[in-house]
Amino acid sequence: MAAPLVPPELWEVAEPLLPAVRKNPRGGPTPVSNRQALTGIVFILKTGLPWNALPQEMGCGSGVTCWRRFTKWTRRGVWKKLHRAMLDRLGEAGQIRWVYAVIDSASGRALWGGGTPGPAPSIGPNGAANAT
Repeated sequence: MAAPLVPPELWEVAEPLLPAVRKNPRGGPTPVSNRQALTGIVFILKTGLPWNALPQEMGCGSGVTCWRRFTKWTRRGVWKKLHRAMLDRLGEAGQIRWVYAVIDSASGRALWGGGTPGPAPSIGPNGAANAT
């Protein structure tokens, strides 16, 4: 049997970071659980399929449902918190080898909130003769 896309160890860290699922006030269908939605999201991100190609047989709801949760969780900063929590957990277990970590200038800007540099300055009109 294949390993689950969201193993218990990942779910244990992710569950407290996810907002509670609210029931439909109009009495509609029971909403998809956060674990089902996370499984669908991981499947889509891992396979590269379009959201609307999420197989219904997986029991993760529709691709639209997973996409909505993905965007909602993205706006709430869930992925950044989950990444940090997993790094903390791996660090506590001594499973991160920092000697192999590399931070380049692009990573630094992303980590410390720096923006991309502005447009290149204009050097003025080209005074060379046209070669064509």
